[in-house]
Amino acid sequence: MAQPISNQSSGTPGKRRSRRFPFISPVEATWQEPNGKIFREAGQATEVNAQGGLLEMKTYPAAGTQIELTNLTTHETSQARVVGVRRNSEGRVLGVAVELFVASETFWGRNLQLKKTCADLVRMEYEMRSGPFDPRILAEFRDAVDNVRKTAWAVQEWQERQSRHQDPLTVLPLLTAEGIRRATQLCDSITAGITAHDIARETVGVEEFSRAVERVHQSLRTILKDRES
Repeated sequence: MAQPISNQSSGTPGKRRSRRFPFISPVEATWQEPNGKIFREAGQATEVNAQGGLLEMKTYPAAGTQIELTNLTTHETSQARVVGVRRNSEGRVLGVAVELFVASETFWGRNLQLKKTCADLVRMEYEMRSGPFDPRILAEFRDAVDNVRKTAWAVQEWQERQSRHQDPLTVLPLLTAEGIRRATQLCDSITAGITAHDIARETVGVEEFSRAVERVHQSLRTILKDRES
């Protein structure tokens, strides 16, 4: 059996280098006991960050034990160490805190990145209320959030159509229409920048952009001519 953990310390919260996010990720932990017996235990991580997380399992290794931790969603493996135990007010073990030997922003998968971004956006929302901000940067931020929102909708729609055994390719015309809308919005913004003298001949990338616009213009003329004929 794994070593008892009743006398282990609860870890030192002050040493945590970044906030943890409430997040459920299925994991598998493998470790060796002092008697040589190998344990392999499935469980879940419930709070995570780039440095580690809190694991819930039926059997727990002792504090200080080195474990091999596998994310069962991403199938990525990392070496970690048990650094403490979390208990409730009655003393019941809620989980063990583990620290990855090498901090990783990707070990817990892309879902964690979305979780962190959501938290950052909520924090930004409260900060924005105090203002003031440059109106141009606010407009750029608003456009970026709007674009991400529409992309998230498209990805979700794609996945739902796949799960319903429908053709996900039917989402493509919607993505194309959204791309045209965003390009139109960007061109209008650049036009406004030229009018306001924020963009000039010396602006980095303006010549490449002009050539790209010309290529698009020529292609659009061909499409529109075909439609008229």
